[in-house]
This record gives sequence, C-alpha cells and structure tokens, in this order.
Amino acid sequence: MLLQGILLAIGIFLLVKGADIFVDGASSLARNFKISKIIIGLTVVTFGTSVPELAVGIQAMLSGSSEILVGNVIGSNILNILLVLGCCSLIHELNVKNNTVKKELPMGLLITTVLIVLMNDQIFNQQENMLTRSDGVILVLFFSVFLYYLVSLFRSRVEEEVSKEEKIFSLPKSFLYTILGFIAVIIGSNWVVDNAVLLAKGFGISERMIAITIVALGTSLPELVTGIVATKKKEYDLLIGNIVGSITFNIAIVLGLPIALLGGISVANFNYIDLEFLFLSSLALFAFSHNDYQIKKIEGVILLLLFVIYYSMVFI
Repeated sequence: MLLQGILLAIGIFLLVKGADIFVDGASSLARNFKISKIIIGLTVVTFGTSVPELAVGIQAMLSGSSEILVGNVIGSNILNILLVLGCCSLIHELNVKNNTVKKELPMGLLITTVLIVLMNDQIFNQQENMLTRSDGVILVLFFSVFLYYLVSLFRSRVEEEVSKEEKIFSLPKSFLYTILGFIAVIIGSNWVVDNAVLLAKGFGISERMIAITIVALGTSLPELVTGIVATKKKEYDLLIGNIVGSITFNIAIVLGLPIALLGGISVANFNYIDLEFLFLSSLALFAFSHNDYQIKKIEGVILLLLFVIYYSMVFI
C-alpha cells in the first residue's frame, strides 16, 4: 500500500510537470513553424493527450470488451467538455476564435450526432443496436474530412502576435520539450490510474466502481492537467484545439478505426444516458462558444453541474 501511494504521488508529479513542459514545447513549436497555435492544439496536443484513450480502446477491442471501447470514448468526450473545460473556465474565461466557432465546433457536433445515430439501429431500423464495420468506415471517413480541413489551415499559416512573457525555444529544444513532456504525461497518467486502482482494491472498492470512476477519469487526466496548465499560461488556443480535436479523434480513430478494421460490435446493453449527455455536452460547448466567442465562468459552473448530474445518474 505504501509503495502504491509513493508511485501515485510520483505519477501526479510527472503529470503536472510533464504537462507544463509539453505546453511550453508545443507553443514554441508553433512559433518556430510560424503557424497558429490552434493547429498545434488540433494536431500535436490532441494526439499526445489522446494516446491513453487509443491504447485502452485497442486493448479493449482485441480482448473482446466492446463496451469498454465504446464507454471509454463516450465517457472521455463527456469528461473533456464538462470537467476539463468546466475547471479551466473557472480559472479564466476562455476566448474562442471565430474560425473555431464557425468550423471546428460544428464539425465536432456533427460527428457526435452521426455516432449517436449510428448507435440507434433499434429506433431507425428496428434491429439490435450495433456499430458495424461500415459504421466504422463512415466515422473514419469523417476524420479524412477533418484532415482535409487541417491541411487548409496549414496552408493559410496565420501568424499571431507574440507576447513578451511567452517562451520561444530553438526548434530542436521545442521538439525535445514536446516529446519529453508528452512521455512524462503518459507515464504519469498510467502510474496514477494503475496505482489508484490497486489502492482502491486494497480498500475493498468494487471493480465496477473503479471502472466508472478511476479508469474513466484516468484516461482524461492528460487533457485535464494539460488544459489547466495551458489556461494558466493563457494558451487558450492550445486548450480549445485539444478538446475539439479530441472529440473528433476519439470518435473517428479510437472508436471508428478498430471497428472498421476488426469488425462490428454490439452496443445493445449500452446506457442511453451516456448518449444523451454526450450530445448535451457537445451542444453546450457549441452554444456557449457561439454566444459571445467566450466560455465564461458561469458557463463553466453549468458544465461542472452537468458533470455532477451525469456522474450522479451513473452511480444510481
């Protein structure tokens, strides 16, 4: 128990320090290539913080645990919006760019809606709810549209003003900070989840409760810690880009790609409360951002209240 407690503390330190280095490296990387930070948020930061979900998803699919795969993706997207953005907006109001509101957020809301429709065969076709291989292909194709959009962003290369406080490293050092920070975040998140599970079992907490709390929250730890650090550094584009990118990446790649490659899965026993909150959280993100291109503190409180309501219903 003592060893697990020590490793848990080390894991938390690696998470926090790794996120700090990762954000600095990613931000400096954007400056070196003279591209918008929203692009780095949508690509480098999104991939880096989504690795835990991808690893869990692949392992779940290979072991035949389809509900873990689907639940991990849906749960992570809900937590990324309600918990991560909710917490970050309490630290500081989050500015959302015009392009993000008009293009990236609708894209995330669209792929979320498509997933919900694909999972409801019983309503539309009077059949058992399934995610078939063709459904997986559809989700992956949506990601190709997202990639096309990213390419257009790269071509535009909109440069931004540089503040005096902002750290800009050389290109090799920027890559080094990004890679080292990414490794620390992943190792830290794994140690936190693994040792928290062992500690929970030691205290007699059921595996079911561990799965819907520690494991679900654990795969979202990189987004949460990185988001808080980015907010404190006023790197709002990295934060928003990461969340928006994660929504699309989780649905299209973490969920869609394994299904497209390995075959369809049944979602007949899936809880529809999760789907309702998945859509509600995505809609709330779009509505709050579209209103005045900001996510204000009061809206962050609403997101956190929805998070509490969601988990209360899950426990019940």
